[in-house]
Amino acid sequence: MARMLNGSCLCGRTAYEVEDAFDYAMYCHCSQCRRTTGAAAKPMGGIPVGKLHLTTDAEAALSFGKGEIRDVHCGTCGSLLFSIVREGKWAHVAYGTLIDPPSLAPQEHIFAADRAPWAPITDGLPQWAGHSGISARLD
Repeated sequence: MARMLNGSCLCGRTAYEVEDAFDYAMYCHCSQCRRTTGAAAKPMGGIPVGKLHLTTDAEAALSFGKGEIRDVHCGTCGSLLFSIVREGKWAHVAYGTLIDPPSLAPQEHIFAADRAPWAPITDGLPQWAGHSGISARLD
C-alpha cells in the first residue's frame, strides 16, 4: 500500500490526503492553470479520484466548473487544491498544496506554447505544445 501524503490550503480550513502513487506529474502552462494559481505554471500530479480524500468537512471546499470537470478550492482562502478531470475519473493535485513531498517529480511541461512570455522554461524536461503525446514537441 502506498504511503499517504497530506495537503491543505493556505488557511488550513480545507485539507486532504492522497496516496503517494501518482501516475504522472507535470507542469501545466495553459492560461486557465496560470490564472487559477496566479503562477507561471501549475505543478501537479495525476491520480485516480478514489485515491484522494478530503479530511475536513466537505462544506469547507468550493468547486468551480461544470459537471465532472471542476477545480476544488478552499471556500475560505481560495487556494486551489486539485482539479477533477478526464470525465471525473482523475484528480490533478496541485503540488504546491502538498505538505509531504511526493515521490514523483514533474516529468514534462504541457501547453508550453501557451506559457507566460516572461517565464522561460530552462529545466531540460520535455515540452509539449498542448497535451503530452498528442501535440507537437517544442524542445
